[in-house]
Amino acid sequence: MNQLPEQDLPPGRHRLLKEHLMTEIRRDEAPARRRNPWLRPAIAAAAVATAAAVTFVLLPSGGGGEGASAQPPSRATVAMLEDIALAAEHEDSPGTIRDDQYVYVDAKVSYSQSGIGVKTKIPPLHRLETWHAVDGTRAGLYREAGRGQWSGEPDAKPGKPGYDVATNYRHLQTLPTDPGKMYDWLHETAPEQSGQETDQAMFVLVGDLIRDAVVPPGQSAALYRAVARIPGVTVIDDVVDAAGRHGVAIARKDPDNPSRDEWIFDRKTHEFLGERTVATSDWSGGVKKGDVTSNTAVLDRAVVDKRGQRP
Repeated sequence: MNQLPEQDLPPGRHRLLKEHLMTEIRRDEAPARRRNPWLRPAIAAAAVATAAAVTFVLLPSGGGGEGASAQPPSRATVAMLEDIALAAEHEDSPGTIRDDQYVYVDAKVSYSQSGIGVKTKIPPLHRLETWHAVDGTRAGLYREAGRGQWSGEPDAKPGKPGYDVATNYRHLQTLPTDPGKMYDWLHETAPEQSGQETDQAMFVLVGDLIRDAVVPPGQSAALYRAVARIPGVTVIDDVVDAAGRHGVAIARKDPDNPSRDEWIFDRKTHEFLGERTVATSDWSGGVKKGDVTSNTAVLDRAVVDKRGQRP
């Protein structure tokens, strides 16, 4: 097994989809504030290693700005989220899951790499496989095309920093199944783990959970119904994921940065296909409005008996 240099992996799992994209954006504006790291789940942890030497910059956020004035979701957006919630609620249960097993995710990914004075690079799409312990107590495994494979870290233990946003299956089972209580949990938890505006932090956290984990049906449905209450959430009729599949997207413009997060779902089955981040204006470093700066298509998701085992 190839071991990545220690300095390539910051402690814990870090929220990446924004952090490594924001270098040099509007750097002449008011002094930037660093975003607190997400204790990241599977897929983005590998991407952190890919973008190891990146400088992270964030525009000042807080309670004001675009997030505070964002409009409530439209009826069409709420209706689509309800359809997605119903599909999640009736998804086949994975059956009996043991603590000694692993959640396997097979994905096609690309995360942009930036640095001060360096042209932003958006790598070709490539395969990334991850194994995450069902109970979070054992090291995971990451296998990325072009980088080999390496071990991850166990999730934070109960009561320790990062436990509240751990994506292991046992922790997700403890989350509310009532949409109102799920909204309250997101509202309380997400801002504590991120320097983002509250509504955006909530949206980002849900995206992390639905992309990188197997979420129990009741909790999954509650997440989507909670998102239907977040201001600024919209629906986009036709979006293409990293695997070339067309779908409908649930999206939100980041009030702190010139980008938009999009979750992509199959139009008929409402199954989650993937997530991407799109630039909403030109950036220094060569990024143009409309460029896809991060891209994840989930190709397979399963529970397996051992690290490194495929379904």
